[in-house]
Amino acid sequence: MKYGNMSRIGKKPIEIPPGIDVKIEGQKVTIKGPRGELQRSVRPEIKLDFKEGKLFLTGQDSSFLGLSRSLLANMVKGVIEGYEKKLEIEGIGYKANLEGQDLVLSVGFTHTVKIKAPEGKIKFVVEKNIITVSGADKELVGQLAARIRSIRPPEPYKGKGIRYQGEHIRRKLGKKAAATA
Repeated sequence: MKYGNMSRIGKKPIEIPPGIDVKIEGQKVTIKGPRGELQRSVRPEIKLDFKEGKLFLTGQDSSFLGLSRSLLANMVKGVIEGYEKKLEIEGIGYKANLEGQDLVLSVGFTHTVKIKAPEGKIKFVVEKNIITVSGADKELVGQLAARIRSIRPPEPYKGKGIRYQGEHIRRKLGKKAAATA
């Protein structure tokens, strides 16, 4: 099924600030900035054009135009500002430590759980019960934060576990003692 109109988001060019290097080799885009270098391949039906500090995407009524533009815009923002997700650890005896670049969690298991940071791409910071996952790649930051949360998701009775900062957990009531007559 063909759609007549192009994506509204896909039509907008991506502003590339000075100091950011953009290299296009066929369908592969490399964006380099102060926070690192990111690469992504776009679909073959999308044409890329870089001129006058703007990156233009065009395609023959491609449904992937808006998606591709958003992914490339996220790459530009990532190499300039970076992305971060904060997680909270809640529970008695639950804690997180850093061993070099790796994150070590003690969250009620008989063993500690070690999460390796992808070399040079992700940085962990631990302050008391808050873990900060930061890096230039939005997808990788979100994916790692979700993986950390999945190790011990918050449970609804006492609220113990790992949650995103500001995430609200719906609490459930435990069993009530039987009424004695």
